[in-house]
Amino acid sequence: MEILINLVFLAFIIYYNYKLIQVLWKMKKQIILPTTSEELKSLRRYPQKTVDFPSYSTQKTALIMYAFILLFLSIIFIVDLLSNEFQSIYLVFFPAYIYSHQLFNIFAVVDEGVISGSRFIPWEKMKSFQLIPIDINHKYYGFEKEVNNNGFELKIKTGISSISCIITSEELKINLVQILNKKIHHQSGDLKWRNE
Repeated sequence: MEILINLVFLAFIIYYNYKLIQVLWKMKKQIILPTTSEELKSLRRYPQKTVDFPSYSTQKTALIMYAFILLFLSIIFIVDLLSNEFQSIYLVFFPAYIYSHQLFNIFAVVDEGVISGSRFIPWEKMKSFQLIPIDINHKYYGFEKEVNNNGFELKIKTGISSISCIITSEELKINLVQILNKKIHHQSGDLKWRNE
C-alpha cells in the first residue's frame, strides 16, 4: 500500500509539473488574445480582478510561489521515503499543491490553444463552449459592477472538465467567439456552441 501511495503521489507531481512546463512554453509563443490593454481590462478569471498579461515578468510571483510549494513537497516526499517508517506527511500538503494553479492569473489564446491558469488546452481537446450572461441569477453577480448585467462567463468544455473566464466588453466577446469558432471548427467539425 505504501508503494502504491508513493507512486500515485509521484505521478501527480510529474503530471502537474508537465502541465506547468507546457504553460510556460506556450507563454513564449505569440499571443493572439489579449494583446491590448483594453482586452486585458475586459477579461477576468475571477470577477474581482482582470487577468495579467501572459509573460514571465507579470507571473513572477506566481512562479516563485509555485516553485516553493513544489520544492517543499519534494523535500518532504524524499525525507519520508528515506525514513524507515511510512508517515505520508506530504499528503497533508498535497491539496495546497493541487490548488496552486489558481496562483496564475492568466487567460490567453495562443495559436495552439488556450492558456487558463496553469493549464493549457489545445484546440482538439475542446468539445464545446457557451456564453452565459451574468445576471442576477448567476454565481458571479454582485462581485463587481463591471461584471453585473453586461458581463458574460465563457465556459469551454473539454473531455471531463471545463475552463472559464469572464468577458466584460461586447467587442472582446465577438472577437473571442470568432476565434473559438474558427479554431475549434478547424480542428473538429462537431463544435457545439450554446448561448444561454
